[in-house]
Amino acid sequence: MSHRIFRLDASIRRVGSVTRAVADTLESTVVEDLHTTDVVRRDLGATPLDGSLWGLAAFAGHVPEEARSAEQRAAIAVAGELADEFATADALIFAVPMYNFGVSQHFKTWYDIVSTDPRFAPGATTVAGKPAFLVTARGGGYGPGTPREGWDHATGWMRRVLEDVWGLDLDVIETELTLAEVTPQMAELRELAHSLLADSHETAKQSGRSLTLRLRPAA
Repeated sequence: MSHRIFRLDASIRRVGSVTRAVADTLESTVVEDLHTTDVVRRDLGATPLDGSLWGLAAFAGHVPEEARSAEQRAAIAVAGELADEFATADALIFAVPMYNFGVSQHFKTWYDIVSTDPRFAPGATTVAGKPAFLVTARGGGYGPGTPREGWDHATGWMRRVLEDVWGLDLDVIETELTLAEVTPQMAELRELAHSLLADSHETAKQSGRSLTLRLRPAA
């Protein structure tokens, strides 16, 4: 039996992206273990969604179908396409870095558009209980006791919408200090940064193996 994985990438970097690299480790572990896994990809960093689609699709829901404009119909069609590829997956990978202390605009736009589809409106249970992974990265350190404790306004929001709104069974793989290698002021943190990145790749491998064990009984 083939299993379908949905993978979303939001990094604007195609080369050197930590979230892409860690998500690659997770994905490859699952694919190698299950052999027949089908991966559906949505690369928001490479192909961003038009932000105007959200408003068009959202307001179209309050307009009788016969009265909708061509733009509203097109927006609803895009929302449906996004919802389809997401809803049909057996497991989900979200590779989303923190940008400017907040949520990637590409991921936020995707979430807003998908949420206009009735299958993903608040209270819907379309993907409730499905295994999901949030792979995220932060350039600096934001943990307790650091100068920027509390400045990460991305991870909490993403957990809230993925876990609490959509009900996904979410695991989070976080990597910090990703800018240490290219930031002179962080030079003394580079060894720690390398260790944290290695830990994230190892966590991704272990998470992938756990996922394959979870999916195999349905085969």
